[in-house]
Amino acid sequence: MPDLSRYKGIVFDMDGTLIDSMGAHGKAWQQICELYDYPYDSEYMHNLGGVPTRETVELMNEKYGLSHDIDDVTETKRLAFLDLKDSPSIIEDTFQVMQRYQGKLKMGIGTGSDRNNAIKILTATGLLDRVETVVTATDVKQGKPHGETFLTVAKNMGLAAEECVVFEDTEIGRQAAQNAGMDCIMVIKGKIVLP
Repeated sequence: MPDLSRYKGIVFDMDGTLIDSMGAHGKAWQQICELYDYPYDSEYMHNLGGVPTRETVELMNEKYGLSHDIDDVTETKRLAFLDLKDSPSIIEDTFQVMQRYQGKLKMGIGTGSDRNNAIKILTATGLLDRVETVVTATDVKQGKPHGETFLTVAKNMGLAAEECVVFEDTEIGRQAAQNAGMDCIMVIKGKIVLP
C-alpha cells in the first residue's frame, strides 16, 4: 500500500485502473478492426487505453492509411462495447487505496471514456458515491496524453496539480499525468507498482 500522506488528492483513471474493463474494450476494438479492415494489434490498442475513442480512430486512420468516418467508427465501437454486456468488476488493489484514504484525501476520476458510459459503470460498481468529481472525454477538449483531463479533476477538487497523485494503467495515461505536472503510480495487470 503506497503512502500518499504528502498529497491532498488522488486522481484515478477508470478503465484498467479502478475497473477491470480493458478486456471488454479489447474485444470491442477487435470487432471494429475486423469490420473496418484495420490490422488488429492488441498491444498497440492496450497502449492507447485512456485515449478517447474518436482520437483512437483518428490515430488508426493515420497509422494504417485509412479514411473511415470518425463518427461512424466511434459509434460502432460504443455499440460493440455495450453489446458485450460486460459486467465490470472493481480492481482490488486500487479499491483498497480508495478505502484507506476515503475522507482523508479528496478523490476524483479522470477517464478517456464518454460521460454516459463512465457514470453507468461507476454507478453499477458503487464507486460514483466515493468520488468528488468525474471528468470524462466528453468534458475536455484534449484527451490523454494531454494533461487537461487530470488538471480538470484537480481544479474540480479545488487542488493544485502538485497536490495530486494519479493512478494509471497505460503509458498514455502516465504521460498525461506527467503533462499535468502530477506524480503517477502505475497499475499493471491489476497490481500497484511502486516506483
